[in-house]
Amino acid sequence: MVKIVKKKKRKLGARTGIGGGSREQSSRRPSYVPKIAPCGGNCPAGNKVRAIMRVINNYDFKNRGEEETWRECFEIFSETSPLLSTCGRVCPAVCEQNCNRKDIDEKPVHIRCVERFVGDYALEKGWAYDTSGVEKRSEKVAVVGAGPAGISCAYHLARNGYGVTLYEAFPKAGGMLRYGIPDYRLPQDVLDAEIQRVLDMGVELKTDCTVGKDIPYDEVKNSHAAVFIGLGAHKGYSLGVAGEDATNVMSGVEFLNRINAGETVDVGSKAVIIGGGDTAIDAARLVRRLGGEANIVYRRTRKEMPAIEPEIEEALGEAVRIDYLAAPVEILKDGDQAVGMRCIRMELGEPDASGRRRPVPIEGSEFEIDATFIIPAISQEPDFAPLEQLREGRDWVKADGDGKVTTTDDPVFAGGDVTNLALVTTAIGQGRQAAAAIGRLLTGEQKPAMPEKPKVTASQIYKDHWLEMKQPTVAEEHIAVAEALAEMARETTRTFTDDETKTEAARCMSCGDCLDCENCFKFCQDNAVIR
Repeated sequence: MVKIVKKKKRKLGARTGIGGGSREQSSRRPSYVPKIAPCGGNCPAGNKVRAIMRVINNYDFKNRGEEETWRECFEIFSETSPLLSTCGRVCPAVCEQNCNRKDIDEKPVHIRCVERFVGDYALEKGWAYDTSGVEKRSEKVAVVGAGPAGISCAYHLARNGYGVTLYEAFPKAGGMLRYGIPDYRLPQDVLDAEIQRVLDMGVELKTDCTVGKDIPYDEVKNSHAAVFIGLGAHKGYSLGVAGEDATNVMSGVEFLNRINAGETVDVGSKAVIIGGGDTAIDAARLVRRLGGEANIVYRRTRKEMPAIEPEIEEALGEAVRIDYLAAPVEILKDGDQAVGMRCIRMELGEPDASGRRRPVPIEGSEFEIDATFIIPAISQEPDFAPLEQLREGRDWVKADGDGKVTTTDDPVFAGGDVTNLALVTTAIGQGRQAAAAIGRLLTGEQKPAMPEKPKVTASQIYKDHWLEMKQPTVAEEHIAVAEALAEMARETTRTFTDDETKTEAARCMSCGDCLDCENCFKFCQDNAVIR
């Protein structure tokens, strides 16, 4: 005889027609675990890249106009950086180097180009930083150096109601952004506009004023509640070889400074540049725009060059020659003029302190190069003379994780090149962190706890879904070489259009964060997902 068993009635899901199951409901629900996307998680400035991409990608669903969308992107970017158009042009894009998209269709999302578009759109619309609702505080803060670190620190302090005075040794604000980066990469009017927007917040700027020389450091320190030091690295290193006292030998930073200040420099028909960093590449490309041949001598291989890769490519496209595995041993002179350089071939040995393989001279491999102008661009440092008391021995200024200078108990903070040569975005991030630390010092607030969140790697992404949705990247267009070399200040790349920016942003996979597609809510048969 067949035994008949009465089935227990199960409660149906509340959502009809969207996958309601026939199983009993449980009180247990999944808990979302926030993760860090590798783009924003590796951005030295701390930009909220993923949040910006989500705003762009969701604009249709929220029934917003385009201007409102771009305004929201501008405001999110401005939470961390006041220099969108600037960084959109000169940042080496560490975010893109860590973008997981490149593991799907070989190219990362062009995050820098998105930032550039948003920054340029904001300048075109004349958007300002609204501080009308910010409570003004009585404390005044001095910022020494109006480069990227100083501008960032001043901006974030002003956003929080502090009075700020910027002291700048040069005639104009901008630091290495103005005097160390050629106009073809960063137009002066773009930099001017972004700096002016910060000054319009009530920040006072004093130019041609070197603290420690034109005004005593103690006077600045004693008349302000705190001081931020953001000196730029405007002093080039010497080669340490015979003959470099020739009148036509000039450091890379001085060469860029003079050109950017509008001076005329006669490089003759053939300039030799020594070094493999951005300063060397920029100097070589400027030589080409001045009508001369440019020959870079670098003691390692291209693989070890610290310069930004796209800049190297553009330099090669402009007929800049790079002589790898070679180093100078003597500047050849005729009277007080350099007429060439004696070099020696190198081979790579064991890694040195930088992690790169150490170049070792090859005995008997000397050779000579003719030159009408020689530009050493091997490295640079700040001029510490006015503020020597802040240095730790012969080291640069030392600061802790919040930017507090460790050699004094005074409320003095530092960031940017004065602590270590780094990226523009690193300086911007350090300026922001120091501003936050100054605020905590003056208000007595505690530093908020920052829980550790895991970063999402490419191996953790379900790639099959994205492989079915491969999207080609928007190519960054370059002008013709002849056009680029015809004008000193002609930008070599253009800003994306709004449609190109949307197309590029659509490639973002929002790693580690919800895309708001609602598929989990719609199709979960256990009704486990709650919006």
